[in-house]
Amino acid sequence: MKNNSTKIVFAGGGTGGHIYPGLAIADEIRVLFAKNDQSVRIYWFGNSSGMDRTIVQKSASADKFYGIPSGKLRRYFSLLNFIDVFKIIAGFFVSFFHLLVLRPKVVFSKGGFVSVPPCVAARLLGIPVFTHECDFTPGLATKINSRFATKILVSYEQTIKFLPENLRSKAVVTGNPVRPVFYSADGEKGKEFIYNGRNADRSKPILLVLGGSLGAHQINSLVVDNLEWLSTHFNVVHQCGERDRDFVPQATDSYYPYPFIYDQMSQVIAAADVILSRAGANSIWECSVCGKPLVLIPLCGSGTRGDQVDNANFFKESGAAAVLVGEQASSENLRNELTKLLDAGTREKMSENSRKLSDKKRPALCIAELIFEQVNK
Repeated sequence: MKNNSTKIVFAGGGTGGHIYPGLAIADEIRVLFAKNDQSVRIYWFGNSSGMDRTIVQKSASADKFYGIPSGKLRRYFSLLNFIDVFKIIAGFFVSFFHLLVLRPKVVFSKGGFVSVPPCVAARLLGIPVFTHECDFTPGLATKINSRFATKILVSYEQTIKFLPENLRSKAVVTGNPVRPVFYSADGEKGKEFIYNGRNADRSKPILLVLGGSLGAHQINSLVVDNLEWLSTHFNVVHQCGERDRDFVPQATDSYYPYPFIYDQMSQVIAAADVILSRAGANSIWECSVCGKPLVLIPLCGSGTRGDQVDNANFFKESGAAAVLVGEQASSENLRNELTKLLDAGTREKMSENSRKLSDKKRPALCIAELIFEQVNK
């Protein structure tokens, strides 16, 4: 190994969706550097408060975590916008100082507003910036980071048209990074976890209900309102989120609620026959890697830029998902869509379409190779 390790900084956080894909890339980078007899050290810049530090340190994918003050630019009037301006300025100076000391070869942004100050600071210090957008349309952080980026990495070919014309030449379609465990997920182990100690009718298909790491009350309410029908036709595995732990019913022989599924998630997704979910980019691409048919209820309305609707429609147009948006997400429409998926042939066709979306080179490896190439210029 070389005596002097290459330093790479990752920036991102706020939700698991801005962290887990970056960790997948970090793991691929370590493997790639080791294969080429090179040493690398990875540093993560994330929110100084919240879940970021816990997730990153638990993963052991980064050598050190740095907490960065972070604000948020909201799409509506709030006095917090004024306060957060000062947090953003503080985040810039903290990032600038750390980058000045570390002098990494590359700063890689996985999004979330905490990634913006490090990208701005890196540009001023002459450090190359790579930024990745996981959604169909660029978010605010990506729009800002793209102005300072050497390369703009996107998950969809169609996303490039939403970039300013003068930045499109920097864009590279890589796909959305998914953790390696999803590529090797064992459905039988997932079933062992699901059915452990339960007197279940295993002839029924498994319906996995997801709402992101915090849950989704709209989806949870639909499940509760239709639980008798759902339990008659499916074995229902329901990740309800910590906030709705007491809102959902107790477990039965055909209904299995969990506030959150941790290490077993990849195996549970592999075991599922149908998935009912929000349309966050990372969740739906994890399901795609496992080749799962989806019924998507995207987050929409005020407080969102509509990225989940765009993600969901892409999967619908690809034949991998049914989509219920806004008022369409009624009990009747949900039962109608799930009734179609009781047919094994329909599920098989949608599964095939879902898997096709992820049958190219692993995005995390593709991005790791681009970073490795930049480092070794």
